Amino acid sequence: MSDEMSIEGYLAAGGVLSNPTNVPPRYRAELMKIMASFVDSALAGAAGFVDIINEGPGIKSRMAAARIVLEKTSNADKVLQVMGDFGADTERYVDHHPWTARLAREEAFDQGHSKHDRRLAVFNYPLEGWADAVVMNLLMGRAVAVQLAELSLVSYQPLAEAFRTIAPIEAHHGRLAHEGLSRLVQEGDIGMLQDSIEYWWPRVAISFGTDTPEKFDALCAFGLRHRSNAELRARWQSEMRAVLRELGLDAPEIA
Repeated sequence: MSDEMSIEGYLAAGGVLSNPTNVPPRYRAELMKIMASFVDSALAGAAGFVDIINEGPGIKSRMAAARIVLEKTSNADKVLQVMGDFGADTERYVDHHPWTARLAREEAFDQGHSKHDRRLAVFNYPLEGWADAVVMNLLMGRAVAVQLAELSLVSYQPLAEAFRTIAPIEAHHGRLAHEGLSRLVQEGDIGMLQDSIEYWWPRVAISFGTDTPEKFDALCAFGLRHRSNAELRARWQSEMRAVLRELGLDAPEIA
């Protein structure tokens, strides 16, 4: 970076940062929000899946579920370590939040985060059995893949590298969910699977959030965003509709 260029100008020109030193206050605040949302969502998601492990049909399914819990927790730790570089008390952070907390299954949903932490709203809702968990993990797994493709481009290099390491792990979780749902389709009860799709689709869709032009422009100038939430959600919808069609299932007509 040139001595005559401000950090803000450097970032707006496509520059990257590699350590917390001299990071602009607003940049730091927005970066911490991104990291907290990912960590909280990963830990809440893993915690919610723990009780489902023993409902898996057979030892291999249970081993796969246990592996997902382990790897999601490990993924959270990778990003939590970057938060630690910014002064976060990582041990207290993990112990402080009620990761298993959930709303009632039919409670109304909105764009907000949990009152407990910054998990995505979808992780406020409980799973109901193995098939429901498989559906949720397929829908959310594809959303995570879309979001990680965006997050892997952030201008804070250590975090971008962490997300690039995490992406193939999460992609494998998505493949496991696809395989699991394919087996469930072959076994029957399409109606139950469709009910789960109808339930989780809007809850996953809101995980992309809404767009505020002024904030989006500011994040773009920082190199923390490159595509709008609407673009990411549309990509998820298109990809997910194709996946469900291939499995002989229907995506809801709602956004």
